[in-house]
Amino acid sequence: MGHDTLSLIIRTLGEFYVFLVILRFLLQMAQADFYNPISQAVYKLTQPPVSPLQKLLPRLAGRDFSALVLALLVKMLTFGLLFGLRGGFPEPVSLLVVSLVGLLSNILDIYFYAVIASVIISWVAPNSYHPAPQLINQLCEPVFNLARKVVPPIGGLDLSPILIFLVIQVIQLQLHRII
Repeated sequence: MGHDTLSLIIRTLGEFYVFLVILRFLLQMAQADFYNPISQAVYKLTQPPVSPLQKLLPRLAGRDFSALVLALLVKMLTFGLLFGLRGGFPEPVSLLVVSLVGLLSNILDIYFYAVIASVIISWVAPNSYHPAPQLINQLCEPVFNLARKVVPPIGGLDLSPILIFLVIQVIQLQLHRII
């Protein structure tokens, strides 16, 4: 197996698992329905490595950040393996910074696509009972509420997704400058 193929496999598996762990953290922060089948699947897939971290790390402000720490560790491991395949290993500080920036970028990507999905769902199936649209709406609602404090609905038109997209784009531009 060539280096490119192995790199693709490592990147794909690493990024997919980071996505699941970040999603677990974001659903917890949004206080989404834990008994939703999708939430349950995410929980079951991420609980084995999160459990030891939950025992080691204290809760901050009543929040469990162990999933976020796991996502950072998996991100660092993924980047470390990818750099190792290329014949080198970055300095630990550089690896940490690149991983933190990558983690924040992943969080922004999740919200970007979740907001797009939420907007489309509101047009196509506004009161759907399917678990996926319910979970997407539960994930996005806290962010929409924050944006509505800045830009309230005008004539029944909710402009909060536009503000969210703008903020995400500005932050991502700054992140790309860091890297």
